[in-house]
Amino acid sequence: MTDRRSFFQSAAGLAMAASQAQAQSQAQSQAQSQAQSQAQSLAQAAENDREYWLRQLTRIAEPVLRNLAAGTLKRNMPVECVTGNVAERARCTHLEALGRLLAGIAPWLETPLAAGAERDSQQRFAELSRQAIRNASDPKSADFLNFHEGTQPLVDCGFLGQAILRAPNELWKKLDGATQKNLAAALLSSRAITPGFNNWLLFAATVEAALALMGENWDAMRIDYAIREHEQWYLGDGVYGDGPHFHFDYYNSFVIQPMLVDILRTLSAKTKRWEPLTPPILERAKRYAAIQERLISPEGTFPVVGRSIAYRTGVFHLLAQQALLGHMPAARAAMTAVMRRLLEAPGTFDAKGWLTVGFCGHQPHLGESYISTGSLYLCSTIFLPLGLAPADPFWAQPAQVWTAQKIWRGEDAPADHAL
Repeated sequence: MTDRRSFFQSAAGLAMAASQAQAQSQAQSQAQSQAQSQAQSLAQAAENDREYWLRQLTRIAEPVLRNLAAGTLKRNMPVECVTGNVAERARCTHLEALGRLLAGIAPWLETPLAAGAERDSQQRFAELSRQAIRNASDPKSADFLNFHEGTQPLVDCGFLGQAILRAPNELWKKLDGATQKNLAAALLSSRAITPGFNNWLLFAATVEAALALMGENWDAMRIDYAIREHEQWYLGDGVYGDGPHFHFDYYNSFVIQPMLVDILRTLSAKTKRWEPLTPPILERAKRYAAIQERLISPEGTFPVVGRSIAYRTGVFHLLAQQALLGHMPAARAAMTAVMRRLLEAPGTFDAKGWLTVGFCGHQPHLGESYISTGSLYLCSTIFLPLGLAPADPFWAQPAQVWTAQKIWRGEDAPADHAL
């Protein structure tokens, strides 16, 4: 009986000891997790907004440019599309990734920076970008891209042309002679594609504007047609129809107004043909950008409406462009809040760092039939204000409370007015 009592006492003691050891282990694990979380929070707190934007830019740009510069983009980039038609999307998805990514980071590549870590990173990405363009446009390269077969390549020739408009020194003048010749031939080949009677007119027009900047023969009629049709499609209060009909989506920002602005700003030095149309077009862009800033909720969210929502932060292409042009100096905090909500959502990147189809994470059924991995890199257009120097008020002034945040706090604010 004594032995039995001793046995149970021993067993109870062992169980208690095991329980205490387990509790102690859990407490240590929890303490380590809290310490890591606190360290991460402190690191993020020490990171200013520009550094945060640059970290996100690097995360997005690295896989695309590193692989295309090495001639391994087609081999290594996944082709995700909800329709499952991988072979069809693979014909154009790589040019999508290049054109859209460069359209977003081009102003940063072009801006003069003081010596330091940011400039070192900038120069590295600029060189990778030139190597990527070289491989993309070289018919002998394993990563020679499709610039004219099918219809989709016109879109991304347009975005690549927009990148050249935004960084003519880094993405055109610094190219070697052979690459300049190949790139010009590639863009010219996209003329074989007839644009749709909608925002696609502006892709053709942007290609022509880029050719004009590059010193190539350019077709003014393609530009004139796009500009004047969009004049017919203007609906009021800073909003255009996407073709003859209105669509409740973000194509005014994805494509229409940023391209109109870049085309007119570029060609103003070459011709006065569109000079009378320029002031109202620029004013409409300012108005739509102001509307976009108002759409950002106090939590950094915004309405999920319309097609192509998988472009994520690309929704604010126009707001970013207007900030780059100095018209939205107080928008930094609002844009940063949006970036944190979307780019930090679990599932946004796959295990190898490529973007996945979705909006707030991996949501593949939010992707239309024309959406694939390369399409998603339009999100990089939110980075346009990095083309402003660190001393610019956009970056140098303290973070500003944005409109919805201010009003939902109960603070007074000026009333909104239509254009």
